[in-house]
Amino acid sequence: MVYTAASPASGRAEKISTLEISHISKAFPNIQALDDVSLDIRPGEVLAFMGENGAGKSTLLKILNGDYQPDKGTILLNGVPISFPNPSAAHRAGIRVIYQEPEIIPWVSVPENIYVGELPTRFGFVNRQQLNAAVQNSLAEYGFEQVLPIHLLGYQLSSAQRQLVEIMRALKSGVRVLALDEPTSSLTDEEVERLFTLVRKLRDDGVAIIYVSHRLNEIRRLCDRVAILRDGKLITVQPVSELPQSQIVSLMVGRELSDVFQRRDANTGRRVLEVQGLHSTWHRDIHFYINAGEIVGFSGLVGAGRTELAKVIFGADRKTAGRVLLEGQVVNIRRPDEAIAMGIGFAPEDRKREGLILIRSVLENASIAVLRQLTRLHFIQRQREYDLVSGYVQKLHVATPSVEQIVGKLSGGNQQKVVLSRWLAVNPRVLILDEPTRGIDVGAKAEIYSLLDELAGQGIAIMLISSELPEILGLSDRIYVMQNGRITGELTRAAASEEKVLALAMTDNLSTVSDSSLR
Repeated sequence: MVYTAASPASGRAEKISTLEISHISKAFPNIQALDDVSLDIRPGEVLAFMGENGAGKSTLLKILNGDYQPDKGTILLNGVPISFPNPSAAHRAGIRVIYQEPEIIPWVSVPENIYVGELPTRFGFVNRQQLNAAVQNSLAEYGFEQVLPIHLLGYQLSSAQRQLVEIMRALKSGVRVLALDEPTSSLTDEEVERLFTLVRKLRDDGVAIIYVSHRLNEIRRLCDRVAILRDGKLITVQPVSELPQSQIVSLMVGRELSDVFQRRDANTGRRVLEVQGLHSTWHRDIHFYINAGEIVGFSGLVGAGRTELAKVIFGADRKTAGRVLLEGQVVNIRRPDEAIAMGIGFAPEDRKREGLILIRSVLENASIAVLRQLTRLHFIQRQREYDLVSGYVQKLHVATPSVEQIVGKLSGGNQQKVVLSRWLAVNPRVLILDEPTRGIDVGAKAEIYSLLDELAGQGIAIMLISSELPEILGLSDRIYVMQNGRITGELTRAAASEEKVLALAMTDNLSTVSDSSLR
C-alpha cells in the first residue's frame, strides 16, 4: 500500500510508504510472545500500541528495530518484503524506536550524541562549527533550541532531554516510522506538552508514529487508531474515537475491571511509624505518622520532596534534625541496611536503576535483602533461597519462565512484582512504595492494588507515593500533601478530592488556602 501525504515544505504531494506487519510470530522458551500479528502503520498517523505488560508490545517493537528476528511472517515496506538483521538495517530503512531508556553517551555533548557515528570532519578533525550549526538549526526548526542547550554533556541531560536527543538522531536520518515506548513515564506536565507538540508536527510532516503508553488520557488526546494486544495476539485495531475507555480496558485485560480500588477498613489501632520535626537538605519541619494496616498516600507536584523524604526515612539520605520513631521507639537510621534490619522496605521510583540488578536473575533480585537469613557457615542455602523466591513468584503471579530468568528481560509490571517479592521476603513492618505502578498496565495495576490491600490487612504500615491522583484517592486511608519540602496538609479518605489535593499541592503559603476549600 502507498499513501500520499502533502509535503509541509513544498505543498507538493509525495508518496510515503506504509510499513506492514504480516502474520508475525515470535516465541521464547515457555512464552509465545507474538502469535500471527498483522497490521499496517500509516504515514501521517499516530497509532497506539496498548496491552498489558507481557502482551507483546515490546517484542513487536524490537522486531521492527531489528533487535529480534521473527520466527514467522514478513515485514513489508511499500508492499516489498524487507528484513532487518540488526538495528542499523532498520535505521537505514527509516525506522527508529525510542525506548524508555535512551542510549546516551555520558561524556560527550548534545551535538556529538545526535551525530554519533556520523560526525562531520574536515582535514581529519571533527568540524564542530558545522556540527553545532546543523544541530542548532534542527532544534530551532522544531522549537527546542531553549529546551536542549547544545553545550550540555550526556550525563547532564534530564529524561526529557535524553528522549529529545534520540528523536533528533532519528530526524536527521530521514525517519519514516518513529516508535515511542512509554515516552512520558518520567516527564513533567510541561515536558509532556512539548513532546505532544513535536509528535503532532512529525505526524503532519507525514511520519508514521507508533505510540506505546498505558495512559488512556494520552491515547485519547494524541492517537488516531489503537492496536490492542493480549497474550501475544492482536485483538483489534480501531479508531480511538470509536472505543470508549471502558472497552479499551476490557479488551486489554480480557475481563471487566469495574472497580480496581477496593479497600477494606484499615486497622488503625497501633502506630508503627512516626516522624517528628524532620529537617534535611530537602525538607523542613516534617510531621506525620502511619498506623498498622494503613495505606497513607503522599501527594504533590514534581519536586515537592516526596521521594527525598522516603530516602531519608530509609537511610539513603541524611536528616539534619528531628526524630523517627518505630513502634514508639526512637531509631537512628543511617544506612539502608539498618532500615532493612528494622523491618523497613523501600521500592524506589526508578526500579531499573535503583530497584533491580537487571543483569541478574529473578532469584537473586528477590532474595538479596534476606541473604543473611539464608546462609549457613557463610554459604547460601540454595534450596531455601529457591523455595522462598518461588513461593513469592507464585503468590504475586510473576510471569517468568523460571526464577533463573534475567530480570531485565521481564516486562515492567513483572519487574515491579519482583521488587515487591524482595520486600515481602523481609516481612516488613513498614513498606515504602514510590510510584509502584509507573509504566505498568491496568491489569498489573489491579493486581498490585489487591496486593497492597492484602498487605495492609496483615497489619503492615504502607507509605504510598504516587503522582496519579485517582490512585492516591482510591487506595489511601489518609493523604499527606507536600509542596517545596514541607507537608502542606492532611486529608482523610472521606474528605479528600482531587481539587483539595491540588489546592494543597500548589499553594506557596498555607494561608492562601481557605478553610472552606479543604472541607
